[in-house]
Amino acid sequence: MGLGHPPKPEENPVRFKFVYSKDDKTPKEVLAREGETLLEVAHNNEIELEGACAQSLACSTCHVVLEERIYDSLEPAVEEEEDLLDLAYGLTLTSRLGCQVKVSKAMEGMTVRLPSATRNFYVDKTKIASIERGK
Repeated sequence: MGLGHPPKPEENPVRFKFVYSKDDKTPKEVLAREGETLLEVAHNNEIELEGACAQSLACSTCHVVLEERIYDSLEPAVEEEEDLLDLAYGLTLTSRLGCQVKVSKAMEGMTVRLPSATRNFYVDKTKIASIERGK
């Protein structure tokens, strides 16, 4: 559903904020469409959130930290998401993958925290393998 741009006011968007964990003094308000994933919202609003696997549930680079009230209102993560979250940098009790969380009106006013770093298994594994081979 990512359209490459935020919704217009007449689309009755959901408003909330993204904030980087390393700089929580400057949250950025975003506009979102119901049904978009948090990853799509980030990209549509020029928020730096990687998403290396193109939402195929194969990495943890779109790891986000949600408010407890929002986290508790979501369907539980599937096993594949839980396994990938185990690899995520800065994992918390309210961590989810942004590609798996769809926006709803209940998210109005929430703040989504972005970890200060990500782990890209495919890239990092290649770097580790090169180091281990002495390259």
